[in-house]
Amino acid sequence: MHTLLDLRGNIPTYIAITPGNVHDVNILDQLISEPGAFYIMDRGYVDFSRLYQLTLDQVYFVARGKSNLKFRRLYSNPVDKATGLRSDQTIKLEGSYARQEYPDKLRRVRYFDQETGKYYTFLTNNFTVSSIMVTELYRSRWQIELFFKWIK
Repeated sequence: MHTLLDLRGNIPTYIAITPGNVHDVNILDQLISEPGAFYIMDRGYVDFSRLYQLTLDQVYFVARGKSNLKFRRLYSNPVDKATGLRSDQTIKLEGSYARQEYPDKLRRVRYFDQETGKYYTFLTNNFTVSSIMVTELYRSRWQIELFFKWIK
């Protein structure tokens, strides 16, 4: 089951039930983009050509970054490390396919969660919200997990 959840009311706005062999990222092709909205996604949805289409549609996204991401740092913004933030960078993708699929700049936010002891990397096409807001937006994604628990 693939779900788009409106966090303002915790009500699904889109549900697709597919066989297990349908990869998550394919669902991005079925969504109707809402300009100005934020789409919060896990790593399974990271496909740079699809993410670039969201950017062209004036949709914002926050996605978990994969550990093998190849990029070039263009600029680093200062961060308050007391909040758990480790970096806030403007990057360009490296590698011929990734650079071709997403030719624009991206924002890479790195965060350390003191509760779990884990590092998280987020990618976004939004450069105006604060870096801590990027992490909070992703944390709100947990609501979808609670929704799935309720469904089960």
